[in-house]
Amino acid sequence: MPYFKTKDGCSIFYETQGFESSQPVVAFLNGTMQNTVYWRTHCLALKDRFRVLMYDARAQGKSDLGHGKLSLEGHAEDFSALLQYLRVEKTNLIGLSHGAQVALAYAAHSPECVDRLVLCSVGARQTCRARLILKSWLKVLKSSDLETLAWVSLPVAFGENFLKQQQGILDHIVKAMVKRNKKQALIDHLEAISVYPLLSQIAQNVHRPVLVLSGSHDLLVTESDAKQLAMVCDGRHNHLTGIGHSIPAEAPEVFTKTVLQFLDKT
Repeated sequence: MPYFKTKDGCSIFYETQGFESSQPVVAFLNGTMQNTVYWRTHCLALKDRFRVLMYDARAQGKSDLGHGKLSLEGHAEDFSALLQYLRVEKTNLIGLSHGAQVALAYAAHSPECVDRLVLCSVGARQTCRARLILKSWLKVLKSSDLETLAWVSLPVAFGENFLKQQQGILDHIVKAMVKRNKKQALIDHLEAISVYPLLSQIAQNVHRPVLVLSGSHDLLVTESDAKQLAMVCDGRHNHLTGIGHSIPAEAPEVFTKTVLQFLDKT
């Protein structure tokens, strides 16, 4: 399995598709409690037109936690180092939730290295509800285990329609969430998120084409905050009806079609 070692010795897991070609690059950045498996379907949909990069950020999936406190700036630096290691000079970024925050931070730091950004399920600010949800997840995890947190997080991570449709496999979804996470790494991750800077501040320094996607059933991000983030970036905003926080998983066909239309624009 391919790993990249950061300057402080942290092993970062990554996967690539089609890197033997000269096609433009698309990089997928994970949400909280996710790993590269989340993007497999979308990778297959894009691999004939793009070189595809997926990776687990520090403290996610198969990557190490590393030493020291996690930070948004640190994640952006890790991603930058990975791109340099892979000799990727320019990339399109597709990030979900936490991954969208990392994508935005990287684009603000290295705008010359970014073509376009697709930011899913993020807004200009963190709402009071979102702060309380993250705080409750942290308390549940510290006092219990990963399986309990996985069950608690399901109604937040997914919208009503998806949960109804997937009732028969929710046990399997929870088992997968437990398998791909480590308790201490996730605790450190959630603690770090609570002190991330406002995205509205970061977005002021992003001058690349941006598409912000939000869902009407998302309990963490409001339509108005997603729209405001797009305005700060001078980008576009699409609001999807009947979809929750996990847009790529809940509406894969709509997501892929929307992303391809955006990336194909000249």
